[in-house]
Amino acid sequence: MTVVEDRPATAEAPPPKRVNPFLALLRNSWRQLTSMRTALVLLFLLAVAAVPGSIFPQRSVNRENVTEYFTAHPKLAPQLDRFFAFDVYSSPWFAAIYLLLFTSLIGCVLPRLRDHIRALRNVPPEAPKRMDRLPQHAAELEGRQAPADQAAAIARTLRRRWFRTRVRELPDGSWSVSAEKGYLKETGNLLFHIAMLCVLVGVGFGHWYGWHGNRLLVAGADQGFCNSLTQYDDSALGPQVDTSDLPNFCLKLTEFEATYQSTGQPKSYNATVAVTEDGGPEETRSFTVNDPLRLRNANIHLLGQGYAPELKYTDRYGVSQTKVVPFLPVDGMLTSEGVAQFPDVNIDPKTNKRDASLQMGFEGVFLPTGSTDGSARSEYPDLRNPVLYLTAYRGDLGLDVGIPGSVYALDRGQIDSGELKKLGGDRPYVLKQGEKLALDDGTTLEFVGVRKFATLSIRYDPTQFVLLIAVVLGLIGLMLSLSVHRRRVWFRVAPAAAGDPGSSVIEAGGLPRTDYPGFADEFASLTRGVEEVGFKEGTP
Repeated sequence: MTVVEDRPATAEAPPPKRVNPFLALLRNSWRQLTSMRTALVLLFLLAVAAVPGSIFPQRSVNRENVTEYFTAHPKLAPQLDRFFAFDVYSSPWFAAIYLLLFTSLIGCVLPRLRDHIRALRNVPPEAPKRMDRLPQHAAELEGRQAPADQAAAIARTLRRRWFRTRVRELPDGSWSVSAEKGYLKETGNLLFHIAMLCVLVGVGFGHWYGWHGNRLLVAGADQGFCNSLTQYDDSALGPQVDTSDLPNFCLKLTEFEATYQSTGQPKSYNATVAVTEDGGPEETRSFTVNDPLRLRNANIHLLGQGYAPELKYTDRYGVSQTKVVPFLPVDGMLTSEGVAQFPDVNIDPKTNKRDASLQMGFEGVFLPTGSTDGSARSEYPDLRNPVLYLTAYRGDLGLDVGIPGSVYALDRGQIDSGELKKLGGDRPYVLKQGEKLALDDGTTLEFVGVRKFATLSIRYDPTQFVLLIAVVLGLIGLMLSLSVHRRRVWFRVAPAAAGDPGSSVIEAGGLPRTDYPGFADEFASLTRGVEEVGFKEGTP
């Protein structure tokens, strides 16, 4: 005989929901990207990616240095250029790290900001039933007021110490006081991350709408500079900046003062310039290395200084030309190298034609303080005994072919091909200030004098103030996140066992939400402070 059991019908389990693998990959990737660990890794990668920008010369800062690097390393430089070693901050890989960090920070900050606002709106939680299990605990405290009044007095004391409090009446007739403190820690943490976002945004907008240029400005009224792109030695405009957006101002270096220690190290630089803005009256302004000249829409920074010998060349027809030629420093004593080129000389007055083979070039070294042993090294950076060591060249300087070249060196190709011939053998000509050099064709070169020059960096960044505020807020947020600690304390006030309506029994507990070594002392201080509002610790 077969027995059939009656079993209740059970519904079949629904089939598992099929997950789209592509959406799952996107979700997991987003979670990984917006994690704090990824943000820290990207921040570290951004710092590492910026290292080549401090090792290799950058085109956005000084194209001349990049050209010199290519000349010194003809095989290595093109390979480095393929990886944007000379344009680090505008390279695709740097921009990729930058954007990933920006996205990661946004993904980190927004959910935490939402949770933080929600936590601020929530009231402190109810006291746990077993407060004796908390890290800090105090029991059998004798109150001197009724439970309701005692709880209100404890809440007032805690609020004076910047605790958020909540007083509750319990079903058994007792009262509890919940208090918490330290939300500024998370506020500071979020403020720090928001400041980082502002820095990233500010740097981006500063690159788009800012511009900068470098100019070597020689002293003298005849060596003035006006803010035009063609007058910069090196410049870079942001993608959203046009040449017509450059502010209208002109500069003339009227005086440059430099002081040095006995070892030759510079003590101070001070430049005095005559400034004209927007066609207004000329003003005399001074600025130093750490105190830039601030104009309406530009800041002028003083980077360094050097010397520009004033040379007068008289050709075979008696026509003279005077040039002020900056020589670039190569060491701390301002031993400087440079070149003076005279392409428009030896023009036949009968035919008014120029012979390219009679152009003159002088390449050499300038010493502000010539050495006593005759070596081509300056002994001191100040003008004590100015000396010029020059090598003369006659021939085609190669300036008419239309190929850009350095104004601080002769074309080595012209020398190697024989188009430009050296004069006077292997020994250089030595000239002191006021002396004149006579060449083999009757032409002369006179060392007239020396002028000083200042190396200026002229910049405009519309987000500079935003970056300053963001950095200050970031420091404030960092200090808050490191110095503030989250903690909670609870007090449970119950009627006295004897039934005295004017007394109560209190139990206290405390819990640090973060690592806080000083919480035990603070908890003891809180219990002592509560004693002042009407209760004292009884015998355990």
